[in-house]
Amino acid sequence: MTSASAQWTDNERFVAIATSRHAIVVDAATDKTGPSPMELVLMGLCSCTATDVVGILKKKREPFIALEVRAEAERAPEPPTVYTSIKVIYRVSGQVSRKSVEDAVRLSEEKYCSVAAMLKKTAKIEVEIELLP
Repeated sequence: MTSASAQWTDNERFVAIATSRHAIVVDAATDKTGPSPMELVLMGLCSCTATDVVGILKKKREPFIALEVRAEAERAPEPPTVYTSIKVIYRVSGQVSRKSVEDAVRLSEEKYCSVAAMLKKTAKIEVEIELLP
């Protein structure tokens, strides 16, 4: 079983702790000292799909040297202000084949990334791939 908790510290700031016993400061205030809960969701999406893509490219023995995954999102105007559209940008460096990267991204999006699977319930997810030297 996976679990998490959040303990209020002050203002709109909390210390969130996961099953792994790792902690992070979460801050919903305007003068943030940490990511907001919704920023954490996007960070989770980027990390989830990046983990998948790295694993798949390694299995394919693709000689990538760097991967950056960035997400740009729009939220609903009324509460609950869920994400309604998300653009996920993959920047891959190295002598990799575009097809291998596209396959890895597709597998992550359609099969492996749990965060993307949850977010698809409310958001249209668009993908962009940039290959860098």
